[in-house]
Amino acid sequence: MNNRFWILMLAIISLPHVLRAQDTAAHVVKYQATMNAVKYVYGAAKPVARIAPGDILDTNTIDCFGGAITKPSDTLAMAKGDNPLTGPFYVEGAEPGDTIAIDFLELTVNGPQGVGALAPGFGAINPTNYTPMLNSPLPERIWLYPIHQKEDTATFEAHDSKFSVDIPMHPFIGCIGVAPAGGEARSSIVPAEFGGNMDAPEASVGNTLYLPVNVPGGLLFIGDGHAAMGDGEVAGSAIEVPLHVRLRVTVIKGQKIDWPRFENQNEIMAAGIYRPVDDALRIAFTELVGWIHSDYGLSDLDAYELLSKVAKIHLTEMVDPNYVVIAKIDKKYLPPRKH
Repeated sequence: MNNRFWILMLAIISLPHVLRAQDTAAHVVKYQATMNAVKYVYGAAKPVARIAPGDILDTNTIDCFGGAITKPSDTLAMAKGDNPLTGPFYVEGAEPGDTIAIDFLELTVNGPQGVGALAPGFGAINPTNYTPMLNSPLPERIWLYPIHQKEDTATFEAHDSKFSVDIPMHPFIGCIGVAPAGGEARSSIVPAEFGGNMDAPEASVGNTLYLPVNVPGGLLFIGDGHAAMGDGEVAGSAIEVPLHVRLRVTVIKGQKIDWPRFENQNEIMAAGIYRPVDDALRIAFTELVGWIHSDYGLSDLDAYELLSKVAKIHLTEMVDPNYVVIAKIDKKYLPPRKH
């Protein structure tokens, strides 16, 4: 198929109302993940299923604790590993130098409660190996969050008082990525150029995620479902939940990107993933400048100046081995797209 077909497909996947109209006719690939088949690294692995471009993937994720924490007396030591991953899924026709486009069609919390936790040596204001302090790390503590599907909320219940409050749910996938380049295998807790544990609320219904293809078939992994999360994920966890997931996967042939990108009807968004947060921000804005130049025709310097006036920054997390910044601009500030 020629490039015009893939450009048309890209235009289609960025329009949620068109996607909903086509769902009933699309081929659906179903896969049920279990703890016996999850992975804990992004890398070469036997695919659990194969997806053709345009297919809808209907599957599930297991929460970041592997479903091990169900009651207040449970401990983090009961989890078998960090962020069990569903997959990988082999995307037909995806080759190194291409881009995979993933449209989030449906994300549903798949359980009666979520989990939040403090872990010693983990968190933005907790002593860690990266930021050692003389005081002791905070103790382990677990919170359970009742899920109210009808109200679309989860309830925070304080441990040290009788306070409680309902939190609106915004389900999203914390871990979504492809096999890294160079034959590497990367832990499921690491975000990087291949995506991974980005903890980005942008990985949610109404948005499209673009990921670089580094190996034949891409090898797509997903996991770490969240019902809601504050900016930065400062204590180290979101409201951790299993999810029921429906995604549409498309291949954009011959388009190479270096870092993950997001898009919806109103915005384009570029991810910067590194530590310290300064460099994550620089990566995100450099990528966004390049995207505006290549697709909208502004020079790099004009794009840079424009972003200085209208861009927005979202710090998605600052607790993992790499930090994640999403830089975004509303399309209303841009010229017509060239392609």
